[in-house]
Amino acid sequence: MKRHLGTAMGLGLAVALAAPAYADIVVGIGAPITGENAVFGAQIRNGAEQAVADINAAGGVNGEKLVVKVGDDACDPKQAVNVANQLVSEGAKVVIGHYCSGSSIPASSVYAEEGIIEISPASTNPAFTDKRPGPTIYRVCGRDDQQGAIGGKYLLDNFKDKKVAIVHDKSSYGKGLADETLKTFRDGGGKEVMYEAITPGEKDYSALVSKLKQANVDAVYFGGYYQQAGLIVRQMRDQGLQAKLMGGDALQSMEFLGITGKGGEGTMFTFPPDQTKSPAAAEIVQKFKDKKISPEGFTLYSYAAMQIWAAAANAAKSTEGEAVAAEMNKQNFKTVIGDLKFDDKGDPTVAGFVFYEFKDGGYSQI
Repeated sequence: MKRHLGTAMGLGLAVALAAPAYADIVVGIGAPITGENAVFGAQIRNGAEQAVADINAAGGVNGEKLVVKVGDDACDPKQAVNVANQLVSEGAKVVIGHYCSGSSIPASSVYAEEGIIEISPASTNPAFTDKRPGPTIYRVCGRDDQQGAIGGKYLLDNFKDKKVAIVHDKSSYGKGLADETLKTFRDGGGKEVMYEAITPGEKDYSALVSKLKQANVDAVYFGGYYQQAGLIVRQMRDQGLQAKLMGGDALQSMEFLGITGKGGEGTMFTFPPDQTKSPAAAEIVQKFKDKKISPEGFTLYSYAAMQIWAAAANAAKSTEGEAVAAEMNKQNFKTVIGDLKFDDKGDPTVAGFVFYEFKDGGYSQI
């Protein structure tokens, strides 16, 4: 009797082994979930998770369900590599992230080696794709040489014969953006009166502000994140310096005004065009609003990254990186941020930047 039961169990096991096994498809999110840039990590996570929910509701990818695994890189390069290895070990087929260029660049080497698609919604340093470690690395945002060109031109048009200071935070993103802006400014005949670096994480920038005040600057271009920019503006106003502050996409946060108060109004920054008002995004924007989530910043860019990967994986009938990349390279994708196609570096061919200004307790596209 026992022998017959064992035979039956063996036959059952054989049938189970022969049956096709459907496993969930793992989607990784690499972003600063904690730390100073957690506000941007939340945008990336919100966008990707809503896209996953909508894709699953429509039948998943190749008939399989998507599940999300989140890795917190805190915008730290070493932690980002650990997150990349963690997501690889968890079987991620695509990673939406990272936010900071200083995280995306080292993490991309891990993903490239494993043949995993990485799509950054936010990393703008040119080196991310100029030194692309493999064909599975992409972004859906623009680059700092585009962003810096716009910032530099504004300085030329409005401050060429005035006193301009360039300040950066030493990060891959901040220094890279400041240098690209300065290049355009100099190429157009501008000449800065100061070029300074700060140490992120400090609270007292009075020594820098004193130098700016002594030089009687009219405009300060800052390459870095909103936290330091906010402190610099507040301390400039405290010392009576009314110079214009400008920066890049990392100034996009209402928390900037929480640091500066009214002193931050008039500050300008570059960011991709506001897609929340686009008819193509209306339905998705309403879903976020229904959940009491503001779809600001990189939220829709993260959503678009998931849309692109899912469309490519369905077209390829595969989630393997090489097959999906082949589809990503040839398709023109319709997304919540508009039609998008990739060039041979993995950059979007239609990305760009426009100016925004903090005004009346908020910010809006100029």
